Amino acid sequence: MSIDQNDIYVRTWGELCEYLYDGSWQNDIGRFRSNYAYRGVSDKHYNLMTSFMRLCGDHPNLEYHLLRNFRKYAQLNGETTHCSDWWWMTLAQHHGLPTRLLDWTYSPFVALHFATANVDQFDCDGAIWHVDFVKTNHLLPSPLSDVLQEVGCNAFTLEMLERALPDIKHFDKLTSDDHVIFFEPPSLDARIVNQFAFFSVMSDATSSLDRWLESHPDLYKRIIIPKELKWEVRDKMDQSNITERILFPGLDGLASWLTRHYRPKNSRSVSLNPEDSGPKP
Repeated sequence: MSIDQNDIYVRTWGELCEYLYDGSWQNDIGRFRSNYAYRGVSDKHYNLMTSFMRLCGDHPNLEYHLLRNFRKYAQLNGETTHCSDWWWMTLAQHHGLPTRLLDWTYSPFVALHFATANVDQFDCDGAIWHVDFVKTNHLLPSPLSDVLQEVGCNAFTLEMLERALPDIKHFDKLTSDDHVIFFEPPSLDARIVNQFAFFSVMSDATSSLDRWLESHPDLYKRIIIPKELKWEVRDKMDQSNITERILFPGLDGLASWLTRHYRPKNSRSVSLNPEDSGPKP
């Protein structure tokens, strides 16, 4: 994907912060409110491929079987008989099942965390994608555009999607063109809330958001974080309390944060000897 014309290279922490909030001033309300969805990647060469595409490639029929079996085997305490495909897909994505959903966030600093959380990739430039979800959602055809206009908001909720399109198949058959929806997931747990989560979904399970954005270059930018800046960014993020401990509430997040936080700067991960990796008596 050729995206150089949409790349912004920063050199300092100050420049990075300026560009993260660039364009957020809203004259009509006199407030700073960004229209962007953000996604941080540790390597600028990473594309916007979904977990479903990485697993299943060009086999969209497998999506149905993944979700069907997830619904069949999921044991939940609440009543789920009348839950929509949209709800099940969101729940499945949240728990690691490959889906056509792609994770984003309203928060540029949460995206910045994910761009700098992997210390093993501090030898390459990272990136923050930001997409104007307001303009993107307003490109959608009816009945999706009708619901947005009727409710008077810029982003979909799950309830709004269910109202416009009963299930994902209706979205697939809406038009012959590719479309992208940005929507807010329900607050399934504290992780969704703390990460200020946002999802994108395309009208074809195997469509690429990269290719779609190439046709709409006015809707996105990428802020490139040079590898030389990553340690400073990471340390300042930690001091700002944007860490695994907050974004992944619980003992797993706490352990991940402490493991990274106390790792010496010049250390490298060492693979365990297979003979040492099994259970101990």
